Amino acid sequence: MSIENQQTRRQFLKTSTAAVSAVAVGALDISRSAHAAGSGIIKIGMIGAGGRCTGAAANAMNSGPDVRLVAIHDIFMDRVKGKLEVLKKQKPEQVQVDDAHCFDGLDGYKGVLEAVDVVLIANAAKFHPFYAMTAVQAGKHVFVEKPHGIDPHGIKTLTAACELAKQKNLCVVSGLQSRYHDGYIETMKRIHDGAIGDIVSIEENFLRAPYGVYHRQPGWTEVQSQFGNQYHFVWLSGDDVPQSLVHNMDRATWALNETPPLKCHGLGGRSSSFSEEYGNTFDHHSVIYYYKNGVRAYAFCRTEVRCYNEVSSIILGSKGRCDLTRCQIEGETKWKYEGKADPYDAEHRALFGAIRDGKTINNGDYMARSTMVGIMGQISCYTGAEVTWDQINKSDFAYAPKCEDCRLDMKPPVEKGPDGTYPVYVPGVTKLI
Repeated sequence: MSIENQQTRRQFLKTSTAAVSAVAVGALDISRSAHAAGSGIIKIGMIGAGGRCTGAAANAMNSGPDVRLVAIHDIFMDRVKGKLEVLKKQKPEQVQVDDAHCFDGLDGYKGVLEAVDVVLIANAAKFHPFYAMTAVQAGKHVFVEKPHGIDPHGIKTLTAACELAKQKNLCVVSGLQSRYHDGYIETMKRIHDGAIGDIVSIEENFLRAPYGVYHRQPGWTEVQSQFGNQYHFVWLSGDDVPQSLVHNMDRATWALNETPPLKCHGLGGRSSSFSEEYGNTFDHHSVIYYYKNGVRAYAFCRTEVRCYNEVSSIILGSKGRCDLTRCQIEGETKWKYEGKADPYDAEHRALFGAIRDGKTINNGDYMARSTMVGIMGQISCYTGAEVTWDQINKSDFAYAPKCEDCRLDMKPPVEKGPDGTYPVYVPGVTKLI
C-alpha cells in the first residue's frame, strides 16, 4: 500500500544524530536568547492559522497587555490573512503583524522564529515535534498543541526538544489543557487521596461529528489539497486516537499516577465516511489498555454524523465513582467542584507568568507519555495487532515523508484509487511496527 512506510533503524539514527549535532552548541549557550525578565514586551508568533492556533494566540494575549502578536505562518496565505483579521478585531492593541511578517508555504515558519520570543505551534500534527525542536534550537519558548507527535519517531524528537529546552532554560507548555483545569486538578487530588478507593477501571469517550471537511480548491496540487484537509489524512494528523482521544488518555494516565499501560489492543475502521474529502482516516476506534494490578481502560472515539455524541472520563474505584469531566465524585465520598475553570487561558497564564519571572515550565514528561499512549492505540487499530508499551517505545516507525523532505509539489504519500477514494489501512494485513 502506498500509505505504508517506515524508517529503518539506520535512517532513524542518521537523522537523530544530525539533530543532536545541530543543537549541541546551542545547548551550551547561557540561559536563553528569548525574552528576558522585565524587558517589557513579549513577542509571539503563530505557526498554523487554523482555529486552534488562533484560539491559542487569543489565550496568550489574554495573559497580559505586554504580549504582542507579530508574525503568522500557514501553508495558505488566505488563512493567514483571514485569521489575522479575526484577531485584530479581538485584540486591536496587541496584534501588530505587518505584511512582511505574514508567511506562507512550507518554509514560512523560519520567518516566524526570527521575529518572536514565543512560538505557538498548532498546525498539521506531523510537524509539531519538528517545529518544537527547531524553535528550541533557535532559543524560543514554545507552546505546542496536541498531539505532540503522530509516530514513535516524532515522540523521540519531541523528547529531545524538551530535554534541550531544560538545558537552555526555555519553557515548553503543552496543549493538553486538562492539566491546567482547576476543577480537574482539585478532583484528581481527591482521587489520589483515596476518595474512590483503588481504581478498578476507566471508561473514556470522545464521540463527535467529524472535523471540518475542506473541499479541493481550483489550482491546488494534490499535496496542497491534503494539507488543506489535514485532519483527514493519516500522514499529517495521525488520525483520531492521538488527535482527540489523547485528551482522555492523558487524564487516565494522570489518574493512574503517570503509569503507562503495559499493552493494548484496538478495533477500528471506516463505516460511513467514504467520499474523497474524508481522506484515509478511520471514523471509529475502540482501544482497551491494560495496566498493572489488573486495571483496564476502555477508550472509544468516533467521528461520524447523526450519531450519539459524548465526551467523558469515568473513573471507577473500589469505594466510588468519579465523573472527571463533571468534576464529581459519588460513593462513600460525595463531592462536586463548584468553581469555574478556563484551562485554555490558564495554560497561557502559567507560560507567560513564568517567562516574566525568569522561570521555566516544561511539560515534556507527560506530553510525550500521553501522546505515545494514543499512538500505540492507533497503531493497534490499524494493524489489528496487540501493541506493548515496550514495543512502541523501542520502535523507530515514522509516517513518510520526513518533515524536512516535504514539498508542495512532491508525489503525495497517499493517492486516490480507481473509485476516487483513498486507500485505508487494513487490520490483519497492515504492518507498521
